[in-house]
Amino acid sequence: MQTNLFNDTSTNKAAGNNAAVTPAADQASKTSDMFTKLLVAQIKNQDPLAPSDPSQFVNQLSQLSQTEALQNLAKLTTANASVMQSMQVMALGAQVGSNVMVVTDRVQLAGNKIEGNIALTTASTKTTVLLTGADGASHEVQLGARAPGNVSFTLDPAKLGLPAGNYKIAVKTSTPEIPEVEIVGKLDSVRLSGNGGMVLKVANVGEVDPGAITAFNGKSATLASAN
Repeated sequence: MQTNLFNDTSTNKAAGNNAAVTPAADQASKTSDMFTKLLVAQIKNQDPLAPSDPSQFVNQLSQLSQTEALQNLAKLTTANASVMQSMQVMALGAQVGSNVMVVTDRVQLAGNKIEGNIALTTASTKTTVLLTGADGASHEVQLGARAPGNVSFTLDPAKLGLPAGNYKIAVKTSTPEIPEVEIVGKLDSVRLSGNGGMVLKVANVGEVDPGAITAFNGKSATLASAN
């Protein structure tokens, strides 16, 4: 048995069965047959004293061929996109359990320490991480004066006296610069959303778009040895 990867149809020559026809292909065949019948009728019923220019018929046939080619190309492109998306899900799925770096404006505190990072393009004499809870209360984590470059920090909810929950996170500097915040978390799962996109669930952050991932830091030694 031969199986078509793109439209999931199959043929069985040993059993003498005809190839399965998809609804789209069947509709395209009907459209082509209808056009041919109309063209033949147009030729039969043309005025003998003022026959149509044969080039018009050639142009019509050419237009039909171009339309069918574009339809087939669109179907193939859609099928290829679906296959590529499935491959991306599989590739990202292989990274489940890895520690990743995520650009985010929110963080989930649950008692454990959370590692983060910001990148400064200019020096800041006063650098502050701002956490805003669901109740609107703001909490500041002072990082002090920092030189340009990557600045790592740690959020310790117990030391900061912060209850578990979801917080907005941002960074304020002594300059107009507003750096993005990156949070380290374990990639827990990968799934397809209802609109066909991919959604990644990352510990300490929640669900994010794949574009929010800035680095894959590998799996922890404990998890790697278990695998």
